[in-house]
Amino acid sequence: MAFVITSACENEKAGECIETCPVDCIVEDQLQMYIDPDVCIDCGACEAVCPVEAIYPEDEVPENEQKYIQINRDFFKSRS
Repeated sequence: MAFVITSACENEKAGECIETCPVDCIVEDQLQMYIDPDVCIDCGACEAVCPVEAIYPEDEVPENEQKYIQINRDFFKSRS
């Protein structure tokens, strides 16, 4: 299980999550931040510092934000 960044991050991009991540699994693009599910170690450091509460453990992503699980995965698939 990995953490997932959801819609609250769109056009926000505060950046505390990137600075806090011990494994550098968070990447920023023009729209928002994304968490690489293959690198995330599930430490929760990013969730604790997110000022817009956009980060959730994968199994706790709200129903209306479920599409962001795949959006985060697809972002990293397109980079490889």
